[in-house]
Amino acid sequence: MPTICLESHNIDNLFFGFGQFNYQLIKGFYDNEAILKALDFHITLISKHPEKLEAEFGSTFSYKKYNSLQRKKLFRIKKPYDLWHSLNQNTKVEPYKNIPYVLTVHDVNFMEELSGKDLNKRVALFNAKLKRSHAITYISEYAKSMTHRYFKVPNVPEYVIYNGSSKPFDLAKNHKPELLPKGHFLFTIGELLEKKNFHTLVDMLAHLPELSLIISGKNTTDYAKEIMKLVDDLKLENRVFLTGKISEEDKAYYLKNCYAFCFPSLREGFGIPPIEAMQYGKPVFLSDKSSLPEVGGKHAFYWEHFEPKYMADILKHGMSTYNENPTEYKEKLQLHANSYSWDETAKQYLKVYESLLK
Repeated sequence: MPTICLESHNIDNLFFGFGQFNYQLIKGFYDNEAILKALDFHITLISKHPEKLEAEFGSTFSYKKYNSLQRKKLFRIKKPYDLWHSLNQNTKVEPYKNIPYVLTVHDVNFMEELSGKDLNKRVALFNAKLKRSHAITYISEYAKSMTHRYFKVPNVPEYVIYNGSSKPFDLAKNHKPELLPKGHFLFTIGELLEKKNFHTLVDMLAHLPELSLIISGKNTTDYAKEIMKLVDDLKLENRVFLTGKISEEDKAYYLKNCYAFCFPSLREGFGIPPIEAMQYGKPVFLSDKSSLPEVGGKHAFYWEHFEPKYMADILKHGMSTYNENPTEYKEKLQLHANSYSWDETAKQYLKVYESLLK
């Protein structure tokens, strides 16, 4: 029975992109238990709270408790698994022995965001991962191209495996978030970091007096403070709302009921939120940067730059196009979103495992 260890401890933070990736991929494996049994794969998950995973997934997997000491070389996990899968490029938990190793690369944004010692440390970590890899997977062609741009990639099999898209949350009919603006509102979600470029939506809103804006996600950053100052300067306190982290119920409500979903991010390895909005048939407005055109497809609307009036005009034009036949456009958006499936994503990863374990 081939044994596989997933370095999955980021699953403990589901408000984080890596956490969602870990959870959804593992859920995809769980939903394909029959294939796991046919392949005779035995998968171990690493988590700080393995009891929570076991309560959900039962005996489908084995579980190993994470602790921070496992990052240190002396305390690395010594069990000789037949395969190790590092589920993102930033993890510091590695196997003690040199065993077959799969690396999943979400992005190498650190090459453009960091400098000095911080950059050097991240580059050294990533190069070490590349060096020990027997196969590399990327979550988009963009992630692959950027990795090749900045690094010497070893001559090993490489695969682009897109993230999946979860089914729309089963929202109770009477559920409403505490924060709910009057009238139409735009929605966006993500940790408030400069690369998310959310301040451009605030500037744009000054040209859209009939709309409000909800920005959800971790907002304890310096960039969040800059956005709040901008809101004050433009006197938009009654139309721009920073909610902080929100529940799945509130997110589903905002996605389902927003006028449009906006995502002007500058750097995304994939970008799941726009696909989630498309699941509800909502018009989606994206920057034309990084992976977003690749993932968003031809039915999303794109900003080529971020001059506020231009952005407002693109949104007005896009909404006009959408409203010419909203039922048909909604179906096209949902069809595109449904082309991303965690079930299919999981099957593709299992094929990668199988290729290394033959």
